[in-house]
Amino acid sequence: MSGQTVEDYLAQNPQVREWVESLRGICETNKQWSARRAFILQNRESLGLGLVPQPGPDLDRLLALSMVWANHIFMGCRYPQSVMDRVLPMAEGIEVHEAPQFTTRDQIMSRSKRSLPPTDEEANGCSKRPKTSDSAPTPSAPFSSHQKRGPSSQAPAQLQPFFNRLYKAVCWKLVSAGGFGPNLDHFEILRGCVESCKDSLTCVFVPLREIAGLPAGRTQKEGHVCEIRCQTVYMGTGYGRDEAAARAMASKEALKVFQGRKVQVKICRRKFTGHEVDDLMLLDDQPRSQGFPPALSYPFHHEYSEESGS
Repeated sequence: MSGQTVEDYLAQNPQVREWVESLRGICETNKQWSARRAFILQNRESLGLGLVPQPGPDLDRLLALSMVWANHIFMGCRYPQSVMDRVLPMAEGIEVHEAPQFTTRDQIMSRSKRSLPPTDEEANGCSKRPKTSDSAPTPSAPFSSHQKRGPSSQAPAQLQPFFNRLYKAVCWKLVSAGGFGPNLDHFEILRGCVESCKDSLTCVFVPLREIAGLPAGRTQKEGHVCEIRCQTVYMGTGYGRDEAAARAMASKEALKVFQGRKVQVKICRRKFTGHEVDDLMLLDDQPRSQGFPPALSYPFHHEYSEESGS
């Protein structure tokens, strides 16, 4: 369906024009809206919605799929393959002139692998951060360099089925919300998906002024840092002017992991109160070139305490 054909059709059907124009997002450019409008018009009757669809779950589903396709074309967003297999055929015949070109992480990493061999840490998805800020949310028992205990080696395999279910719940929730974006209520989406999987989130807050080792250029001491976990697995860290803002940023970081093709629970090394510890972390399927922020909490702390007292 060409742009001219759409304009001719809408000129002959003013009631359709009035309806479809009411669906335009306030942030969509003319090019983006023209393409998404064509997607909606092309699929509404094939889905049995009629000439001017009435509000309902079927229309909501069509609008969500149109946003998935538009986000993929104009923003380079990636979704589960099952979603793309459904959306792309729905867009056949829609021409998008001068569509932006995106380089995927797979392409970037394949180029890097041809030029430089990955380190052992990168191959495992666990890189050390060269410079980190230590946090001190609570007093802790002393650690020694020889202590290796923490989460059990079986924990990732035991927890993976839960996070596979959570991955599916988050992906479909993002699809229904029109894709990952800055205007989402990231915490509510994450919390709702976790609760749909019969579990809950754990949020730990630390005032910024209590975090040692901040860069010399950072003079602001007000605000909070939030760490989010689920079933003891670390998911994200965020900073904000208050606890709610920090929690929102941590949730946004956590949701970014679900944009890959899958999520993985892994045991990685990170800092807690200035010491290297093993921690359970939720990662996507891509090698990492950066390390992790220091832990604000450590659910396996008692194991270190028991060992240090033995």
